[in-house]
Amino acid sequence: MGGGNAQKTAMSRAKNAAKAKAEAAGGGGAGGKQARTAAMDLKCSVCMQCFPNTQVKAAQAHAESKHPKSDFATCFPMAST
Repeated sequence: MGGGNAQKTAMSRAKNAAKAKAEAAGGGGAGGKQARTAAMDLKCSVCMQCFPNTQVKAAQAHAESKHPKSDFATCFPMAST
């Protein structure tokens, strides 16, 4: 009474799909390092420090604290905020 081959195949397919989705997400540790560091899109034009494109607030704080004479648009011309 354990189910037929169709049920086993469907369960295996669902389990493999969930595993593939988890691996594709990047994640933490060494496996997701490439996904986390690949998008260093924000680069300060004054000091050339890079920030990930997900950390716009950190880039704004950097512009305010490190380069008070320049505004955010001057330091990060590629940012669209």
